[in-house]
Amino acid sequence: MSFVGSPEIIQENDTIILYLGFDRMLSTKVKRGETFQTKYGALKFDDLIGQRFGTKITCKLGYLYVLAPTAELWTQTLPHRTQILYSTDISFILLQLEIRPGSIVVEAGTGSGSMSHALIRAVHPTGRLYTFDFHEARANQARQEFKDHKVDSWVSAAHGDVCKDGFPLPEGVKANAAFLDLPAPWEAIPKVKSVLQWGARVCSFSPCLEQVQRASETFRQHGFEDLQTFECLSRHFDIKTIRMNDQTSQEKSEISFKSIVPYAQIPGHTGFLTFATLNPL
Repeated sequence: MSFVGSPEIIQENDTIILYLGFDRMLSTKVKRGETFQTKYGALKFDDLIGQRFGTKITCKLGYLYVLAPTAELWTQTLPHRTQILYSTDISFILLQLEIRPGSIVVEAGTGSGSMSHALIRAVHPTGRLYTFDFHEARANQARQEFKDHKVDSWVSAAHGDVCKDGFPLPEGVKANAAFLDLPAPWEAIPKVKSVLQWGARVCSFSPCLEQVQRASETFRQHGFEDLQTFECLSRHFDIKTIRMNDQTSQEKSEISFKSIVPYAQIPGHTGFLTFATLNPL
């Protein structure tokens, strides 16, 4: 089972997504002979092997659905080793970086692999992602996850400090795009410039405006243009039935109608996305 394919049948050692409700999903690996505990009761993996993805499974206290993993579902259920990016930011980054099948992308700051999985799917089947993390244990964990998810043919995960040592790509390889998720992205900008094609797009993710200002200055100093910074915020709405007394009627009666109501709380600030283009002139 590969995260970039379209699996139909659940097999041993597959990573699966358990859908327990609109606000509750879990990821786990199918292991023959083992049992997984959910709020609806025990789930025997042996009962899943050979079933189709999307199957409704009835447990003692309720039911759940077994879904095939995607980059979006993995983002919502992955084990957090670091803070991660979510689909609102990820989708905008993929659009702005113009990543497509066949693209060569470098990433600084693998972290928990949320962005990495989206990048891998975007460059598949003829492109490649080169991702780096300064924390050796995180880099090793990410490398193992890519192997387990059968996407290691389209990604190279390495341990290294790109701010000091740069991006060691294979000889002759130049990237179409770069993504920087670093505490001091300005230190990596001169290094990433050396591995980019002319006209390549770069995105730097930073939680603070001070980081954005310093990174933007460094981008300009090294020949990058078209600098733009965005903050992506999403607002959710719900459709509710509103009931009220009919004031126009002599008799006591109630009228009802559907209304779109915004959620009382919305997701707050995650970070700023700064984009730049390497000047081809």
